[in-house]
Amino acid sequence: MEQWSSRFGFVLAAIGAAVGLGNVWRFPAVVGTNGGGAYLVPYLLAAFAFALPLMVLEISVGRSLRADIITACRQVRRRFEVVGWIVGASVLLVLSYYLVITGWVLAFFVFELIGRGIDFASFTGTNQPILFFLISAVIVGLIVSLGVQNGIERMAGILIPLTFLILLLLAVYSITLEGFVDGIRFFLTPDTSALGDPLIWGAAFGQVFFSFSVGMGVLLTYGSYLGDDANVPRSAVVIACADLTVAFLSGIVIFAIVFTVGLEPGAGTELAFTTLPTGFEAMPFGSLLAVSFFGVLFVAAIAPSVSMLEVGVAGTMRATNWSRRKASLVITSLIVVAGLPSAASYSAVELHILGAPFLDVLDASVGTYALPLGALAIIFVFTWVQDQHVVEEQLGLRVLRPVVAYVVPAVLLIVLGLRIATDLAISEWQRVPNLDAPGEPGIVATLVLGVGIAAVIGIVLQRWRHA
Repeated sequence: MEQWSSRFGFVLAAIGAAVGLGNVWRFPAVVGTNGGGAYLVPYLLAAFAFALPLMVLEISVGRSLRADIITACRQVRRRFEVVGWIVGASVLLVLSYYLVITGWVLAFFVFELIGRGIDFASFTGTNQPILFFLISAVIVGLIVSLGVQNGIERMAGILIPLTFLILLLLAVYSITLEGFVDGIRFFLTPDTSALGDPLIWGAAFGQVFFSFSVGMGVLLTYGSYLGDDANVPRSAVVIACADLTVAFLSGIVIFAIVFTVGLEPGAGTELAFTTLPTGFEAMPFGSLLAVSFFGVLFVAAIAPSVSMLEVGVAGTMRATNWSRRKASLVITSLIVVAGLPSAASYSAVELHILGAPFLDVLDASVGTYALPLGALAIIFVFTWVQDQHVVEEQLGLRVLRPVVAYVVPAVLLIVLGLRIATDLAISEWQRVPNLDAPGEPGIVATLVLGVGIAAVIGIVLQRWRHA
């Protein structure tokens, strides 16, 4: 069985899985649209009190059972294998449109590199988004096909240090900008009155689970390649701190630029593809800044894409006895087919469903509900169905079991309820940078798909719990 060459290699790969667009792009966008510094209080609480214990659970289960999410569920109880397939399938659906956004980032990086700046509207008015989606999918498929050490670990060993280096250089540069102080003040000064808004808490908890890659089986799969001598809680803390560091550095850089050029800090997800490119044009060394920013953004998109694909490839390999190359080719091909409608929705084709771009509907349904429901399913199987003594042995710390088994699910259900009740699934902080808000049909599609997914998983868990 494949293994990481070292604990450091695992940590870098796991950091890559956690550090993604959610940190560099989405985190500053959510902060900007949720009142700045006030958002950081629930965000940090969610990260260390709830997401971190779930990280420890996933990694520990993977290492203990030496299995991917599908095989691990089967080992606990054979009938629960279907839960693993549902979680794995939802991850691959998320990946199918995540690679579309990765393609956008790659396109902006390439065009900035060759000195041909583009704007989002003109870019999506062509069929280039489809081409760059295909290129991104091929890159990710090739990395995974090379294996754990030669592909995933080597990629992380190069790209993750490079990400930190470029972000640190950008942060140092941002200190020299006129808007640095105002940006830091907006970013880090909490407005305590805003903490009474439940929407901020819902946004923070949703963002943390998205950012830390928990509830997806990614860390469980990566944990299966980890040696027995590794200290899982310590590794989880390092991964969480690295993830938060990237998020905070990104916020410092972006808000310094925003306040220097006089842009709108609450622009939401349009910051990356619409607002910031305009700001770069008005700044000294703007071209170099643009290349650096979109380079970091592309790296931040590739690493978690690799981790999500590995979930599907690892599960397929163990279920079929296929070689890694064959499994990588088949799963990547399926993701390309699944992702083409999302790519076409932001292109000259303009593929819409119920009045909204296909990608938006998929993000607002599967993207919104897959993570909390996947986390609930993982918690259910590995803390409720699995033998309690085994769980405590896996976690290493007895105090973690009640937190993961009772507290985290309660929080997830509250967040899920907030999203459904207040239409958070289609709010401005979450939507990709389209130019018009989805209409009422998009809301209906979101709720129907989301509730449908919840109902299916609920029925499956109820049926097979005591099988």
